[in-house]
Amino acid sequence: AEDADMMSRSRTEGFTLIELLVAVGLLALMSAVLFGSLGFAGRSWDAGEAKAENNAGMRLAGDYLRTQLAAQHPQRMRKIVEFPLLFSGDREEVRFTAALPGRVGLGGMWYFRLAVSPVSGKQETALVVDRMIPDLAALEMPNFNDAERSVIADDIKALKVSYYGRDKGASLDVAPSWRDRWDDTQLLPQLIRIEVTPRLGEPWPSIVVAPREAPEAGCRGWDTVRQ
Repeated sequence: AEDADMMSRSRTEGFTLIELLVAVGLLALMSAVLFGSLGFAGRSWDAGEAKAENNAGMRLAGDYLRTQLAAQHPQRMRKIVEFPLLFSGDREEVRFTAALPGRVGLGGMWYFRLAVSPVSGKQETALVVDRMIPDLAALEMPNFNDAERSVIADDIKALKVSYYGRDKGASLDVAPSWRDRWDDTQLLPQLIRIEVTPRLGEPWPSIVVAPREAPEAGCRGWDTVRQ
């Protein structure tokens, strides 16, 4: 009788195989859910860090472009007829003259070109600034064949540049307007708008800059009446 009672209590206090399989299944399900949650949290954290890094890079690049474009100087070629300004631009690039920051290298006025271009050793294109010291006594406009290059932002798909001003030779009663090209060799545009589209993510906020110096700063015989 005592042996039968002990065997009955053992069966009552133990687990059956079905109960054990159910417990193991629940444990596996909970582990899968927990692992998935941790993975999702990790991906969200990585995405947040990547977005924060991209935003920081975008702000730095935007601040640099605002500073350089606003500081552009109406530098002129001295031995070319009409003394043309070292400024030109179209939809995909803009060329201008400005002082090189002392932390970058030698000071003085440099000739810059902002564009989207392939970068050596990388498959994607980048937003780059080429720079050179212009020879103002040359008989033709300088090119950028041997220019130094700095990468402003990686993995950039497109650059769009717009210029606000009047047509070349237009009278003062003509309202300025935005255009995709600047051909006036005697006047700077009133505003320059830079729009950058990365390969991934949203386009940057538009960068609108007004040159600090008036066009007459670089002119030998400025006519105040006719401008």
